[in-house]
Amino acid sequence: MDNEGRELAERLEAATSLLNKTLNCLEERLAAASALSGEVEKISATVEQGRREEELATKLAEAERELAELRATAVTPAPSNSLRKTIPASTTEMLVKHGISEGPVAVRALDAALAGLSLEQRIAVKTQLLGAGAIA
Repeated sequence: MDNEGRELAERLEAATSLLNKTLNCLEERLAAASALSGEVEKISATVEQGRREEELATKLAEAERELAELRATAVTPAPSNSLRKTIPASTTEMLVKHGISEGPVAVRALDAALAGLSLEQRIAVKTQLLGAGAIA
């Protein structure tokens, strides 16, 4: 039984040392966890907005200035039929019969001359005159 007692003592020693190692490991984990679970202080940050706002305001002012320049220099689009600068002969003859000669035509005189035509015909004649630049 002496051998059995020694074996039992050795096994108890091994178990005790294993328990000590486990206990040390648990204590280390507990210490690490308590260090991590401490209170976090309020974190705050400030952003320099003054400089960025000034940059954006400068860019906006520059863009508005460029837009104003573009609007000032913008050319109005020409009429779609700007290639034709002459009035058809039939329109010229009709205007001459009503006492309107070549050159800029007064709108009131034109309306009086076109009174006998249908709405579509009046629109067509006025469109031709606008295309030729003959309406004042």
